[in-house]
Amino acid sequence: MAIGFGYDVHRLVLGRRLVLAGVEFTSEVGLLGYSDADVAVHALMDALLGAAGLGDIGQHFPPGDSRFAEADSLALLRQVADMLRCRGWQIGNVDLTIVAEQPRINHHVPVMRHRLGEAMALDPTLVSVKATTNEGLGFIGRGEGIAAFAVAEIRPAKPSTSLASPPEGSARRD
Repeated sequence: MAIGFGYDVHRLVLGRRLVLAGVEFTSEVGLLGYSDADVAVHALMDALLGAAGLGDIGQHFPPGDSRFAEADSLALLRQVADMLRCRGWQIGNVDLTIVAEQPRINHHVPVMRHRLGEAMALDPTLVSVKATTNEGLGFIGRGEGIAAFAVAEIRPAKPSTSLASPPEGSARRD
């Protein structure tokens, strides 16, 4: 197995959508970024890419590249999960922590787990999403930004077995 760690932070600004772990919140402020700036999904993508030794999201989805302007981060997460599968990895489980004074996230956690799991083709019970505040300290505590931390465990994918041919050495009964 392999473990990866991801971290991301974005500044809060007026006039932007606020999207966290694939859920859009009603808010006067949103996260500044080239894509939808979903800080939670970005941290998760970095954890997955890091576990597989594939660099970071900036290498795969460079800021300033017009293909990713206002991109849906869940769609980018699907691409990352596909990259891992193509390289022989399967995602074991992920653990995500969002650090924000606002909005209150806890009652959105079930939907977040479902959307993240769906994007990674992973059972939502293997997706952990937690939220905490910064207790009023620092830029997060002053409401200037939101951060997220993620850990991902991946393992070599099990070889697929075909029903068309029995495993080597087994007798076939007709």
